[in-house]
Amino acid sequence: MIHLKQMQHFKSSTTYVILSFALIITTTQAATDQTFIQSYCPSKNTFSPNTTYQTSLNKLLSLLSSNSTNKNGFYYTTTTNNPENTVYGAFLCRGDLKPNECKDCVSIASKEILQHCPNGKESVVWLAECMIRYSNVSFLNEASEVPVFDLMNTGSVMEQSRFMQLLADTMNAAAAEAANGGSDNKFGTKEANFSSFQTLYTLAQCTPDLSKSGCEKCLTIATTQLPSCCNGKQGGRVLIPSCNIRYEFYPFYHELNAPAPEEPRPNSQGKKSKNSILIIVAIVAPIGLVLLLTLFVYWILSEGKRKNYNSVTEESVQISRVEFLQFDFDTIAAATDNFSNENKLGEGGFGEVYKGMLFNGQEIAVKRLSRSSGQGIEEFKNEVVLVAKLQHRNLVRILGFCLDGDEKMLIYEFMPNKSLDYFLFDSEKSHQINWLRRYKIIEGIARGILYLHEDSRLRIIHRDLKASNILLDENLNPKISDFGMARIFGVDQTRGITNRVVGTFGYMSPEYAMHGEFSIKTDVYSFGVLVLEIITGKKITSFRESGYAEDLLSYAWKKWKDGAALELLDITLRDSYSRDEVRRCIHVGLSCVQEDPVERPSMQTIVLLLSSQSVTLEAPKQPAGYINSKSDQQSYPTREFENSDKSTTKTQSVTASVDEESITHVYPR
Repeated sequence: MIHLKQMQHFKSSTTYVILSFALIITTTQAATDQTFIQSYCPSKNTFSPNTTYQTSLNKLLSLLSSNSTNKNGFYYTTTTNNPENTVYGAFLCRGDLKPNECKDCVSIASKEILQHCPNGKESVVWLAECMIRYSNVSFLNEASEVPVFDLMNTGSVMEQSRFMQLLADTMNAAAAEAANGGSDNKFGTKEANFSSFQTLYTLAQCTPDLSKSGCEKCLTIATTQLPSCCNGKQGGRVLIPSCNIRYEFYPFYHELNAPAPEEPRPNSQGKKSKNSILIIVAIVAPIGLVLLLTLFVYWILSEGKRKNYNSVTEESVQISRVEFLQFDFDTIAAATDNFSNENKLGEGGFGEVYKGMLFNGQEIAVKRLSRSSGQGIEEFKNEVVLVAKLQHRNLVRILGFCLDGDEKMLIYEFMPNKSLDYFLFDSEKSHQINWLRRYKIIEGIARGILYLHEDSRLRIIHRDLKASNILLDENLNPKISDFGMARIFGVDQTRGITNRVVGTFGYMSPEYAMHGEFSIKTDVYSFGVLVLEIITGKKITSFRESGYAEDLLSYAWKKWKDGAALELLDITLRDSYSRDEVRRCIHVGLSCVQEDPVERPSMQTIVLLLSSQSVTLEAPKQPAGYINSKSDQQSYPTREFENSDKSTTKTQSVTASVDEESITHVYPR
C-alpha cells in the first residue's frame, strides 16, 4: 500500500510533468516577446529639452522605425543639423525574427528609450527581442565592451558542476556560429540535452557590422560573466551594446531552417486531416509515455533514496526549495581540495569549517556538519531557512548549501580575518584592533542584533552570541554568524521556554541557563559579556583560569563601583582611546548583564546610546552571579543541571564550553 504522503508526492510530480508536457507542446515555437529588459543612460552626457539635438534624435528614431523591416534585423544610420548635433543610431533584432516582428519590437523600443533615457546623448535600451542604441559619437564597426548587464533566473539546477560545463560547451558553440556568420546576420543557437526531459537552449548574437574578431571578443566578455552571475541557474542572459547571449530550459527563439511542411494535394483534404491526426498521435503518444515512465522511475528512485538516507527528512526536503544556490558535493569537494587539512579553518560543535574557491575564483567558507551529530539536520535546516532570509551588512551572508545523502554543508562568504576571538584573546594580534576599531566592532554587532530583533522580516533570537561567532571581513567589520541555535518569535511573542538549553557557558543569561527561558534579553546579556570582553581583551572564563579573585563580570562591577572603570581597558589600548567611549561601553556592558531581564536595555536603546551622547542610561546594578571576594568564589556553586527525566534524581554536571566548542547541551531545572 502506498503511503498518503507518497501518493501526494506522486500526484504533485505527475501534475508537474503534465504541465511541463503541455508547455513543451505549446512552446515548441517561441512566441514573440516585447518586454522591456534593461536600459543604459549615462548621467554625465545629457542634452537640454527642445534643443537641436533632440530634433536630430527624434528624426533618428523615426528613421530606425521606418527601416525596421530590413531583412537582416540590423540597421545603422545618422542624422544631423550641424556637426555638433549629429546623432548616430542603430537597432538590432534577434536573428530569428520575421520582418514584421522586428518592426513591432523596434517601434516599441524607440518609445521606451525616450521614457527611460529622456535627456541622454548616449543611450541603449534592450527589449526581450531587440535593442536600440544611439550616441553623439559614431560606433559603427566598433566592438563596445561596456556596459555589461547580466540577468538570471532565480531557479537552480541540481547538478551545478555538470550543468555549468554543459552550458560552457554549448554557449561557446553558439558563439562560434555567431562569430562565423556573414555580414548580414551574426547569430547562432545551439541546443543540448541536460537530462532525459530537459533541453538546454542557448543563443549568441553580435551586431553584423562587427568583424569576426570583434564579435569573438565581445562574446568572450559576455560568456565569462556566466560563472559569476548565473552559476547553476536555470536561465540567464548577458547584455552588451555590441552583442548578447542567453540560455534557458525552454525554446525562447524560433527554430531556424526548419523544413517546410509538405503541401497537401488539392483533392485529398480528408486524407490530409486523417494523416495530420495520425502524425500528432504518433508523435505525442510516445513522448507522453516516455515522460510518464520517467516520472515513475524517478519516483521509485526517490523513495529508495529516502529509505537509504533517513537523515534527509521532510524538513531537509524543504531546504531544497529555498530560492538560492544549491551546490553539488563534487563542486564543494573540488573547491576545498577534497576537504584538505590545509584548507581547514576551524572546528565547532557540529562539524568543521573549510576555506574553498569556486571555479570562478570566488572564495567561500564551507561549514561541513558532522555525520554523527544528532542535531545536525535540525541545525542545518535552521541556518539555511533563517539566514537565506536575512540581509544585513553585519550578518554573514550565506551563498548556498549542499545536501547529498548524509552530507550537509552550508556555504558562506569567506571572511579573510577569521573571527573576533582570533585577534581579541591573542597577545600578539590584539594590538591590531585599536580602540577605534573595537568601538566600531561593538557598534556593528549591536546593529546586527537589532536587525535580528526588530528590523528583519522575522524576530530572531540568536542564543549563541560570542566572540568566536563574530566574523571579521577584510576591513575588520563584524558579521554575526552561526544561526544553528537561533529561534524565530512570532510578531507578538516576547519569550519562550525550552527543555533543551544550548549555547556556551559564560555567555548564557541566568534565566536561560537555569530555567530554559529565553527572549530578546537573552541576546542582550550575551552582548554585554561580549562588550566587556572587547574592552578588557580577556575571555569570560579567563579570570578563574588565571587565579583572579573574581570572574570577569564581578571584576568589572568592582572596578565600576570603585570609580576605577578605566582600569578595565586592555593594556594594549591605553596609549590611545576615548575616555567617554570606554566609560559608555563599560556602562552598556554592565547594564546588559543585569540579573533581571527587565532591567537590561533593549538593543534599540543600546544602538542609540552608542551613536549619540545625548542618550543616557540608568546606572547599572550588581551583575548576575556577582562574587564579592576570593572566599566567596571558593563557595561559588558549580553549575549543575538536573536531568529533566523524572525517572532519575541524579544530578548531571556539565563542563562549561569555551570558544573552541560552539555548542553545549544542558537541561534546565
